[in-house]
Order: sequence, then structure tokens, then C-alpha cells
Amino acid sequence: MLRLVPPLTLLLFLGPIAAGLAGTLLPAFGHLPVLGMDLAPSDPWRMLAGAPGLGTALTLTLTSGLLSAALSYALAVGLCAAFHDRAWFARLRVTLAPLLAVPHAALAIGFAFLIAPSGWIARLISPWLTGWETPPGFATVADPHALALTMALMLKETPFLLLMILAALNQVPSDRLMAVARTLGYGPITGWLKVVLPLVQRQIRLPLYAVLAYALSNVDMAIVLAPGTPPPLAVQLLRWFNDPDLAMRFPAAAGAVLLCLVVALAIGLARGIEALAGALGRGCIAGGSRGGSGTGLRLAAGVGGGLALALSLFSLLALGLWSLAGRWRYPDALPADISLGTWMRQSEALSLPFWTTLWAGLAATLIALALVLACLEHEQRRGRALSQRGLWLLYLPLLVPQVGFLFGVQVLLVVARLDGSAAALVWSHLLFVLPYVYLALADPYRALDARYERTARCLGASPARVFWRVKLPILLRPMLIAAAIGFAVSVSQYLPTLFAGAGRYATLTTEAVSLSAGADRRVVAVFAFAQGALPFLGFLLALLLPAWLYRHRAGLRRIG
Repeated sequence: MLRLVPPLTLLLFLGPIAAGLAGTLLPAFGHLPVLGMDLAPSDPWRMLAGAPGLGTALTLTLTSGLLSAALSYALAVGLCAAFHDRAWFARLRVTLAPLLAVPHAALAIGFAFLIAPSGWIARLISPWLTGWETPPGFATVADPHALALTMALMLKETPFLLLMILAALNQVPSDRLMAVARTLGYGPITGWLKVVLPLVQRQIRLPLYAVLAYALSNVDMAIVLAPGTPPPLAVQLLRWFNDPDLAMRFPAAAGAVLLCLVVALAIGLARGIEALAGALGRGCIAGGSRGGSGTGLRLAAGVGGGLALALSLFSLLALGLWSLAGRWRYPDALPADISLGTWMRQSEALSLPFWTTLWAGLAATLIALALVLACLEHEQRRGRALSQRGLWLLYLPLLVPQVGFLFGVQVLLVVARLDGSAAALVWSHLLFVLPYVYLALADPYRALDARYERTARCLGASPARVFWRVKLPILLRPMLIAAAIGFAVSVSQYLPTLFAGAGRYATLTTEAVSLSAGADRRVVAVFAFAQGALPFLGFLLALLLPAWLYRHRAGLRRIG
């Protein structure tokens, strides 16, 4: 039975993506048989080129996407280079989990509450420092250069890249390499950059490409923080796909293909920069510069990391504060009244999106966990790990812009009469949950000491009994953490819910993003805070449940 799981996973995982891309390519060249409409192959591109604001939309996409990805990478690498030799750095992986659990939309809304002209930062420094008795007139949210979106993307993606670097460090002998480098007189930061980073870079190449693809094609954060006239390209494409005029599907499909090409070119550019940096770096390494103590870089990385952490935490705190605020006049630093009134008034409106988010996330996570465990067990029994080509296939939904294939997937669902069904909603979330669950669970599963299995087999246990009675209990904590990550990914899905759900399913994410356009700030805070609280509770359960179950088994408590 295990032999059937990998092809079944590929069928559920890659087949619809390929069909979705085909369903986007056809209308991009004038053929949309589902609606009985046909144009000349060049007409959709002519319509796209004539769309007002296309140049500005593309500029906003490129500047916010490329700059945020570069800043995230620089900050993550800088923190690792500066503090890899600190005792607390080894424990950083645990503290990153809550930040990773925060959905993109919740962080974007909290960041908007923080930096808006009437936001919390302006209130904290007014009027005693600024003299502002009323909110200032300049734009800090939806600014014309999308700087707010760039900063929020950096805050969200830096913890992910940092976690990927920490995971990659487990695959290279970094401690031994640094010991040799220090023996040869290299400074701690220079030694890490010259000796460890080239090896780590190979491991984090795909995660970096995934960050770049998301930054260039995100929709939910752009709706909240980016300008709206015109918006970035991905948001504009969503508007065209939802336009009552069905003919707008043609320029929308052409724009989706254009966005896929932009992402592909950006990934190619990143690969070229990496190759150029490698060529220049070899000359720098051969030059023999040992570097100093690295105090300046350590200070810059510490300030940058501390500022990013503070902005993230204060954004979440702003959500919680606004959800409880009563009267809060500008420029008061804190609300005059604190109450649960908004939560109670919104409880009925909150209940349906809450339960939809919960059951869809749990279903997608459990299916992904079952498929990943079966694939890893099959991989271990045949003695062959996932190849680099297989890893690329695994990352495919994260590298292709969602708007680039979800429209085609929606057409496929309409043809199959699954559009707007619960199965379609769960499956659309599964596309993005499964890669993260696999990446979170693969290393702990492979690192499990083989002597446990050999001992059980010597005692007469079958492979299936070893799997259920030995491996799963030992790997309970990594499994729950992987499930918590998968659940957090499901909660944050915006476009898949819109396309697959066909407007019939409202989740906390779709409601929070739609309300952010102009609803009462307290109501928006309630939905965004609830959206962020669900994944956090999942991580909390993943940490506490094994500790309670194995409270009398010290050996099992230390695993994972």
C-alpha cells in the first residue's frame, strides 16, 4: 500500500497545478471554451497592454517584492553571522514558532494599526514630541511607493528564512568548520561568512526562491498595505478575474502569465546574483582577509533584528488592544475604556468564519500529515531519500504565483462540478499545507535513531507495528509541530479560499481582509486577532501535549 502513496500524492498535488496553469494559458491566448468565448491569440495581450496603470502596478510589484526579499535575506544572514556563537542562538528556533504562526493578513493589519497616521506609534509620540493634536496628513499606509508593504513583507519573511538557515546548519559541520577558521585567525563573522554561508546557501536556495515568489505575487498583504489606484499587479489581476464583464478574464489571464514570467525572471536573477557572488567570494576568500571582531556588523544586525522583532510584537499587541478598546481618541496613547463589548457584539458574525477556518485547516492538515508520514516511511523502507528534482516539485506551489494557476484550477473545478464544495476548499488548502508539513517533518523523521527499529524488529515486530508502536510515539512532538505549521498555513490562505470556495465559504482571513478596506478598526481587530490566535493555539498545543503525555518519560520529552 505504501508504494501507492507517492504517486497518489503527486496526482493530488501536481496534476491540478499543471491543469491550472493550462487553464490560465488558454485564455491568455484567446481561448476560453468554458464560457464559449474565443479571441485572436494577441487580443488578450493587447487588452493587457492597454489597461490603465499597468506600468505602475508592475513597478510596485517589482520594487516591493525584490526589496523585501533582499532585506529579509540580508537580515537573516546577518543575524546568523553575528550571533551564531551565542548560547541563546541555539534556542532561537523555539522562539520563532509564534512569529511564523501569525498569518500574513493579521500581521499586515496590525502593522497598519501601528504605522497609520492615527496609529499607535503616532499616538505614543504625540503631542509631546511631534506637536500633533490631529493625525498628520502624509500617507504611511497605502503609500505611493508601497514602502509599508515592503516593510511588512520583510517582517513576515525574515523569521522563515532564519528558521530555514537554522535547519540548514544541522546539515553541515558548522561547529567544526568554525573551529578551524578561528584557529587560522579568522574573526567570528568573517569566518562564518566565508566558510559556513557557501554551504548553507545551497540548502536555503529553494526557500529563498519561495520568499521571492510570494513577495512578488502576494494579494492579502497588498490589499491591506499597498496603494489601490493602481494596486500591485497581483491585486489588479484579482479584480479583473472578479469583474462582472467576463471578457476581463482574458487580460487577467494574460496578466497572470506575465506575473509568472516576472517571478521566473526574478528567480533567475537571484540565481545569477548568487553565482556572481560565489565567483567574487572565491577571490575574497583566496585573499586571506581575516576580518576583525565584527562589532559594527554585530551592532547593525542586533539593531535590525531587535527592531523587526519589536515591530512584529507591537503589531500583534496593537491588534489585541484595538479589539478591546472602547473610546480611544487621538492623540491618547491608550484607550480610555477597555472592554469585551466588540467581541460580544461580533460573536455571531465571528462564529461561522471561525468554524470554517477550523474545520478546513484541520482537514487539510490531517490529510497532509498522513500523506507525508506515508511518503517518509516508504522512503525509509526503500532506502532512498527525496532527490533535488523531487524537492523542486515539492516547492512548486510555493514558486508559482497563486493567481497564476488558481484561475485555471477554478475552471477545472467548474468543469468537474466541484466548484464551491467543501472538498474543493480543503484540497486547495492542501496544495500549500503539504509542502510545509513535509519540510518540517522530513529531517526529524530521517534523524530518528535506526537502532530503535532494529531492536523492535529483532523482538519480532513487523514493519507496520514498528511504525505505529515505536516511531510515531517517539516522533509525536515533531509531528505535532509540523501539524501546527500546516494548520497555520491553512489559516492564512486567502486566494485559494476565494477561488475554490466560490464565495460560499467565509474564513477569518477572507473576512479580515475584506473588513480592512473600511470597517470599524475595532471590528477589524477582532477578526484579525482571532485569525492570529488560532495558529498560536495550535503551536501551544503542539508544545504542551507531548510534555503532558510524556511527563513520566524523560527520554521522550527530550526528543524533537
